[in-house]
Amino acid sequence: MEVILRKDVQNIGEAGDIVNVKDGYARNYLLPQNFAEIATKGAKENREKNLARIKAKQEKLHAEALESAKKIEAIGVLEFSAKAGESGKLFGAITTKKLAEEIKVKSGIEVDRKSISLDSPINKLGSYNMVIKLTSKVKAALGVNVTASEVLKEEISEEPEEAAEQ
Repeated sequence: MEVILRKDVQNIGEAGDIVNVKDGYARNYLLPQNFAEIATKGAKENREKNLARIKAKQEKLHAEALESAKKIEAIGVLEFSAKAGESGKLFGAITTKKLAEEIKVKSGIEVDRKSISLDSPINKLGSYNMVIKLTSKVKAALGVNVTASEVLKEEISEEPEEAAEQ
């Protein structure tokens, strides 16, 4: 099915593009979510009229995203301190929500937690890398350093033998 994208769709295209997708994908996802419209003759003519406006809007968003990426990358490394065990394992993890909140505090830019991708979960002490996808073409890389605020002794809980016999 041929559709005209109203918004950028990951791995499909950008707003204003005419793309061919499977019928079910268009009917069940793109059309109900208002990400696309069916590419009829009238819709194609309307797209041609609005193409300059759409491209100008995309260029503006791209420029804003580049500026945001510079501000985010200027942070360098986010520092976190958390309680950890003797082996370096954290009690709880540093989530993407916490990362997004810290980015907002440091740079003033609000980042959706879903746009943050990590190489591995942050559940141990050490350094990590993350990539923030601001738009389909603009990404910002940032480091995360996790140190121990407090090292707690890890105890292995064993049930007393008396309780097991009863």
